[in-house]
Amino acid sequence: MTDDPPFNPALLPAGFVDRLPPEAEAEAAGVETLMRVFAAHGYDRVTPPLLEFEETLLSGSGAAIAEQTFRLMDPDTRRMMALRPDMTPQIARIAATRLPDVPRPLRLAYAGPCILMDSNRGDGERQISQAGVELIGPDQPEADAEIVAIAAECLATLGVQGVSFDLTMPSLTTALVDAGRFDGHVRGMLMRALDRKDAAAVARHGGELAPVLIRLLHAAGPAHGALAELAAVDLPPVVRAHSVRLAATVAAIEARVPGIRLTVDPVEFRGWQYHTGVCVSVYAAGQREELGRGGRYLSNNDEPACGLTLRPDIILRAAPPLPCRTRVFLPWGTSPEVGAALRAGGYATVSALGDEGDAGAEARRLSCMLVVVDGQPVPVDGI
Repeated sequence: MTDDPPFNPALLPAGFVDRLPPEAEAEAAGVETLMRVFAAHGYDRVTPPLLEFEETLLSGSGAAIAEQTFRLMDPDTRRMMALRPDMTPQIARIAATRLPDVPRPLRLAYAGPCILMDSNRGDGERQISQAGVELIGPDQPEADAEIVAIAAECLATLGVQGVSFDLTMPSLTTALVDAGRFDGHVRGMLMRALDRKDAAAVARHGGELAPVLIRLLHAAGPAHGALAELAAVDLPPVVRAHSVRLAATVAAIEARVPGIRLTVDPVEFRGWQYHTGVCVSVYAAGQREELGRGGRYLSNNDEPACGLTLRPDIILRAAPPLPCRTRVFLPWGTSPEVGAALRAGGYATVSALGDEGDAGAEARRLSCMLVVVDGQPVPVDGI
């Protein structure tokens, strides 16, 4: 005898779900819409594998994703392998090892699933979808602006409303804290306080830098106001260089996408830790989760790069529903030419597999809005 509950074949591990109709089809259609926008801007699609050897996936910029990576052993080679939690390090590897001689700027696009050790985005999912672009070679504000402009076009194409792009510069915060020469323990407490936006804790641990840091904490908001506050603060030259680059990127984005909604948080530094410059998170009105994020980093051979990864599954929660194909029932004996013409016209045809008798009843049972009568589709409710 056993006290174990009976096995449920529908039970899945926590964080993994089945995508059912019509959600699965909508997500696939959304991904292809994104990929068409990417391709229209000259981004060539690559498809890296879901699984790589651990030392390959987690080298270079991939070291930052080690804590989110599932590992398993290859039974053939006895080497450890890893499931990707993020595709950007794979694109960096491809650019450095497979496409090193392709002229720069190198523009690559990708889409596929990723597996997280645990959900760090609040949606509870551990298998997520990604679709994104990487621009490898140039290190200039105009490159950063291009990826933001493409993301804005993608979201507009899918009808997402109330989109905003939140720009940060993690290297600015790091450089500013480094200038304070804090010991390891105090530095850790200060960084945690900044991460939590805890002004009181920043005041306790920030020493002489506390007034500047608190001022920058309160500066977060619409881009021009935040940049004006940042420009008014007395910063060391190495830190000022980061703020100048941030301001130049804002100007380049606004020149390319007039009217875009931009916010700036001068002391935000969360995200994948491989980012080295301006970073961006994408939000939409009424949505708690990020629609995407990205930023500037170094490719595997220390080549400058920037990119932005979108989350199609989350985007589709913020977008109006994509139109579904109208289903047409083809009664037994319908000419194949009739079905082919309907499919060419954008319909989805459902063929009878035998003489069903009442074609209207069968069409309703199979969720068809139309049924072919005398070679023409007519509403099911009209017969």
